[in-house]
Amino acid sequence: MKNAITRKGEKADMLQVLALINELAEYEKAPKEVLISEEILLEEGFGLNKIFDTIVAELDGEVIGMLLYYPVFSTWKGRSIYLEDFIVSKNHRRKGIGQLLIDALIVEAKVSQAKKIRWQVLDWNTPAIKFYQRINATLENSWIDCTLSFS
Repeated sequence: MKNAITRKGEKADMLQVLALINELAEYEKAPKEVLISEEILLEEGFGLNKIFDTIVAELDGEVIGMLLYYPVFSTWKGRSIYLEDFIVSKNHRRKGIGQLLIDALIVEAKVSQAKKIRWQVLDWNTPAIKFYQRINATLENSWIDCTLSFS
């Protein structure tokens, strides 16, 4: 998309990032699952014990897409990146913003010497699956996700 840029997320972006997280939760039919706040994003993304990074896509001063990711370690491959969330605002989809974001994350992965990027996609999210196939991602169906939640 013309004039859209990608850059590392900043503190001032976190309210817009939270809005995108909520938009993603709506899209994934789980709006009540989002429990975080702008304050939590600020603390966990910019505090003393920072645990994630963001890359945002910006157009005319508005954050229209984002990736939230963090470093992980693979016992088989070594340094890796886990892509927790990836969203482009509904009004800006299918305009190349997702590709800009993924390209920026690939650069970040190479700079940090990561050997792979991992993420998940819902099996019914056909547009995302087609996008991941276009970028030559391997879509596995042999692994079962496990979650252990604490309140």
